[in-house]
Amino acid sequence: MTLIPVWWTVATLLVLATLAASAHGALAARTVGASPGVGALLPATETARLLRQERRTLLAADSPLWRIGGAGLALIPLLMAAVVPLGPPAVLDSPIGIVWFNAADVVVWALVWLLGWGANSTYALVGAFRFLATALAYELPLMFALTTPAVAAGSLRVSDVVAAQSGLWYVVWMPVAFAITLLGVVGFSVWGPLSPAAAPDLAGGVLAELSGPDRLLAGAGRYLLLTAGSAFATALFLGGTQGPLLPGWMWMSLKTLVVVLALVAVRGRLVLLRPDRFLEVGWLVLLPLALAQLLVVSLVVAS
Repeated sequence: MTLIPVWWTVATLLVLATLAASAHGALAARTVGASPGVGALLPATETARLLRQERRTLLAADSPLWRIGGAGLALIPLLMAAVVPLGPPAVLDSPIGIVWFNAADVVVWALVWLLGWGANSTYALVGAFRFLATALAYELPLMFALTTPAVAAGSLRVSDVVAAQSGLWYVVWMPVAFAITLLGVVGFSVWGPLSPAAAPDLAGGVLAELSGPDRLLAGAGRYLLLTAGSAFATALFLGGTQGPLLPGWMWMSLKTLVVVLALVAVRGRLVLLRPDRFLEVGWLVLLPLALAQLLVVSLVVAS
């Protein structure tokens, strides 16, 4: 196997995640009246600060599990993106690529839980419970939303789904599945309205006790998850590498960047959703909508 797709995937994720972090920094700086240019340097300044910061040691903490949780958040996005054709063929062009991605996003449940459990801290543990409640709400609708383009393309291979959109992007006739997929991306990235696990009222929740390189890995992991999820949604619903004039890799990068910047922009514009309220929305609203979208697509394909 050539290493080009591997390096391409890693480099693309890192570049796009850094741009997302810079955009978030610029928006946050503008909110408090500071210069957006200074805020855009947030990834560099935070990285330098955290690399110099000493790791915090907590009483009776389960340090190995705690650190596995943080480091795993930075690793899982790479496994998610392995099945996405970002320009060159996917690193793992698996016939069950969509299932692979779905399984990887479920691993995030365990990693966030380990962050909360391993710290031996009340705030972190409550944050972990909040994440599990939120995940119960978004995961099942997300699973059916991801199934919808697979039914239309007749394949669980991501590259087949991209090829099937040569005439029409799936977002045109699957807008509900696309919206639910983006909501799922926000959820497993512990982002925006679905980030009660890391809320300020818990002093940062699962992130409260992290410091130094551990906090850097967990923070970078959230941006990488957001980017990998955006790339996957782009491949399933926005035609992936499909587009006129420009090379396929450029189309894929531009579409993914637009999606991830949109998710960054909504972070501060939407209120934080309480897990119990979102659980009702997930099971009583999102799940029926996802099933209805899947039924419509199935009927169209069968007709």
